[in-house]
Amino acid sequence: MIYVTKTFLPKQEDYSALLKKSWDKHWITNRGDLVLELEQNIKETFKIPHMIATTNGTLPLQIAIKALGLTGEILTTPFSYIATSSAIAWEGCKPVFVDIDADSFNIDPAKIEAKITSKTTGILATHVFGNPCEMDAIDLIAKKHNLKVIYDAAHCFGVEYQGKSIFNFGDVSTCSFHATKIFHTGEGGAMFTTNSELYKTLYYQHNFGHNGPEDFYGMGINAKMSELQAAMGLAVFPHFFEILKRRHRLYNVYIENLKVLNQLQFQKITKDASYNCAYFPVVFPSENDLLHAKDNLSEASIFPRRYFYPSLNTIPYLNGEAMPISESLSKRILCLPLYYDLKEEDVLQICRVIHKSLN
Repeated sequence: MIYVTKTFLPKQEDYSALLKKSWDKHWITNRGDLVLELEQNIKETFKIPHMIATTNGTLPLQIAIKALGLTGEILTTPFSYIATSSAIAWEGCKPVFVDIDADSFNIDPAKIEAKITSKTTGILATHVFGNPCEMDAIDLIAKKHNLKVIYDAAHCFGVEYQGKSIFNFGDVSTCSFHATKIFHTGEGGAMFTTNSELYKTLYYQHNFGHNGPEDFYGMGINAKMSELQAAMGLAVFPHFFEILKRRHRLYNVYIENLKVLNQLQFQKITKDASYNCAYFPVVFPSENDLLHAKDNLSEASIFPRRYFYPSLNTIPYLNGEAMPISESLSKRILCLPLYYDLKEEDVLQICRVIHKSLN
């Protein structure tokens, strides 16, 4: 069986050795030494000023919306995981969809201003599959209209843009450390900002609003990462660049063997970006072509996944307008297996099945 992803697991003894530190102190939550160490390692490695580790990758989106005081309408992408839009709706705001660019798969800046109204307070854009948005254009629009910007960078661990960590852009950037991600803590996430005052707000809001044990700055929620999660992150982190190198190799094997199929489209990676090969998406000529290939792959015990389907504007409770590009892409895109332990011969087998399906 070859699945779309497989969690990278460090040596169990390495994880256990880290956990022993918490066991010895009887301290497994409330920002213990392991959480602090993980945050420091990530900040130092990627030159990030402020980071808060969290228990998952969705709460940071909700906290960012709350911390920035966003109300009314928030412009967002219809081509993302449901968490992006549901976080907006959960916080009592209305997601207003802006269609995507057919090449990058990201929100199209040229279509943003037409969606801005007197009720618009922010933009929540996803770096789809770890591919950076056109942040320079988005930043200009946001400043012109006095809007806040949140980047859903769930797929972006290790990605840089113009020589800087992707997490240093926007008012807030968020990331997922879910077990399926290129770097993980089993379940977890983080939020990042370069604004010191905003960092203080994000910090107290992720811990019930606490200002010490007996006082409160204001309203908050519980989004703290546990020591158990941080131990996994600390055990995985030393392997990150090795994982990254391996994924690049497998990604290139896919490209070398599928680029001869003119029917397939590949994601165009943003200029000046260092890509982390978080996924390997391919776009088929039609949904029928995709379903035919998917069936053939399943018969060979290979299980890709339709990221992201359906287009979020078609979800009933989100009540979005038609988004032609996103709707078309979501029906034709398939993410092929890509993970550290995947063998090159497995990639070649996957490519052979796709060749046969399209020919």
